[in-house]
Amino acid sequence: MSVQFAAAPSSMGSIRLASAARRSGANPAAARTTESRSGKSRTAPQGPLKLTRRGRLLLIGAPVMLGGAALLTFIGFFTAPALASSGVAEVTRTQQVSVHTGDSLWSLAGEYAPERDPRAVVADIMELNNLSDAVVPAGVQLYIPVAG
Repeated sequence: MSVQFAAAPSSMGSIRLASAARRSGANPAAARTTESRSGKSRTAPQGPLKLTRRGRLLLIGAPVMLGGAALLTFIGFFTAPALASSGVAEVTRTQQVSVHTGDSLWSLAGEYAPERDPRAVVADIMELNNLSDAVVPAGVQLYIPVAG
């Protein structure tokens, strides 16, 4: 038994081929391959790829963001401050002192480090204790650098 194929419009051609193949007991996939072997392709040529707004954002935005991150990392690598290390850590000996009424950082500096400049000692006391102001209330515990 032979199968006869009739010429039909593009969308109807595959339907008629499949129904004719079903009636004859043949495989519908074989009917499609017969059609493609004959050189009569029924599919319309597709135009250029059309991107949605989200697709354009992903296609353009992702590489731009990755490039920006790489550029910032590259710039940060060359502009970061260098940390020099001599290999020997300088240890400052300190003493914990309780501030009494009438004490000032200047008087504490003169009492506990008389051989050093009081201005440098006051600056060290403020740095050691994370003080933003030289006024210290009574009863506060401070670390004072002492001669070693």
